[in-house]
Amino acid sequence: MPYTFFLLTCLFAPLAWAAAPSPAVGETHGVAHTPSAAVRDAGHSDQVRYTVWYPAQPGVQQQPLAIGPPGAPLFVAGSSAVDAPVAPGRWPVLLLSHGNGGSARMMGWFGTALAQSGYVVVAVDHPGNNGVDAMTEAGGILVWNRADDLAVALTAVQADPVLAPHVDAGRLGLVGYSAGGFTALVAAGARPDMSRLAAFCKTSPKDGVCMPQAENPEMTLERRMAAASTPELAPWVARSAEDRRIPSVRAVFLMAPAIVQAFEPGELAQLEAPLSVVVGETDGIAPPASNSKVIAEAKDNVQLQVLPLVGHYDFLADCTELGRERLGKLCALTADKQDTHQATIQQARSLFDSAFR
Repeated sequence: MPYTFFLLTCLFAPLAWAAAPSPAVGETHGVAHTPSAAVRDAGHSDQVRYTVWYPAQPGVQQQPLAIGPPGAPLFVAGSSAVDAPVAPGRWPVLLLSHGNGGSARMMGWFGTALAQSGYVVVAVDHPGNNGVDAMTEAGGILVWNRADDLAVALTAVQADPVLAPHVDAGRLGLVGYSAGGFTALVAAGARPDMSRLAAFCKTSPKDGVCMPQAENPEMTLERRMAAASTPELAPWVARSAEDRRIPSVRAVFLMAPAIVQAFEPGELAQLEAPLSVVVGETDGIAPPASNSKVIAEAKDNVQLQVLPLVGHYDFLADCTELGRERLGKLCALTADKQDTHQATIQQARSLFDSAFR
């Protein structure tokens, strides 16, 4: 589940921004901690794994980011050099949230491309709702707590002795795909009302957001509602509308955002950061009419790009031949995925370049 500033400002941008970005991409990993992770994780760990892609010094040896069994990858998500030296300068930061059952690595195609363009990209594996660990009911229900994961990952990166000198958290952006789009909206300051989503799904049960997802097909709406009322989860559900904004966010970029019906239009309208959205015309998982277009109608000056023939899973990493054989609709395309990725990357660069200059 699945934003112009004057020429004078540009001329006096920080030196690290003005310099040509390094084409090399570094990658490193870390662990942060938040109490809500222990509720969502199958093993009740409070850990949140995160991956960081960043501009690296030239000449490092990059390796493909493969996803799948060793020697038999199902996806390829760009390339990077693990623990490579960081390129000199202080770089803007993007916090990246994956979709339902996804992973930080699955979004590597986007993270490595933006790192090449001069950004530090911090992507998390959301506990109980990622493709690496066991999926849990709590991980699929307590989606607003995904914003906690981004916040603690940012704090951890700011405390990292290697990365911290190169991180400019005053230039901070949010990025989300599918359910990660919901996460980014929460982290930007929109407070969800999950009763709105429940009411929407009762009247529109066939909407893609209301249907069980391929990543967790047994999680019907009825099962979600029942689990949300259990003694274990009810106290956390009661806190769903709390303000979880991450301070100093200057732009928000969404790919095929989902669960938008959980937001009252006024919550979207009051968001201050410029917002840009890209979605596929044929997306049946997070249909544009009930998600992306709702955002554009609620908030002034939203940039909305609808890509012809593009579906929901076109925003995943590139499938290998083996992946196309084994994964069916996750790899089935009616549009060129490289074109989709490049259009998405270009739109994101335009937003963040404008917002951070």
